[in-house]
Amino acid sequence: MNPSATQIVPPRKHRVAKELLKSNGFLLARLGLNFKLRTMTVFEQEGFELYDYSVLALLAEGSLQTQAGIANALNVDPSRLVALLDSLEDRGLVARQRDPKDRRRHVVSITADGKRQLGRLREMTKRIEAEFFAPLGPDERLELRELLQRLACHNDPGCAGALGPPPPS
Repeated sequence: MNPSATQIVPPRKHRVAKELLKSNGFLLARLGLNFKLRTMTVFEQEGFELYDYSVLALLAEGSLQTQAGIANALNVDPSRLVALLDSLEDRGLVARQRDPKDRRRHVVSITADGKRQLGRLREMTKRIEAEFFAPLGPDERLELRELLQRLACHNDPGCAGALGPPPPS
């Protein structure tokens, strides 16, 4: 009997088409999804959602935000945002109150506990990023971030004003 005929050949791992690996858009989408799934897994293990981090980070920038403003900034359906804010408020991480200028609206602010939890979420994110971007050196990570910020500011109005005016060309 031929010894090679009895060997078990491990199944071939599925691979991405070479053509797709030449597409920046495909790579960006695939890596973005991979990073999002990793982050969701870690956050959920700690009792958080991805949007919890986004809401707390936005509120930590200091200004009172209306619910509509937060929904718009995060591109979240307002009814979904209400559920997110309910959860954050139940945990004492945000506070909602009537807007003194317009009683029909609520303004949202981060609490001291919310700031502490935001610190935890930042640390978790740093660990995930360190692992995810491990193949890149510090200069490469900075260059990548600058390129991604430029793309984000060009393609997403919500990012355009967040970083301030673009540097002179």
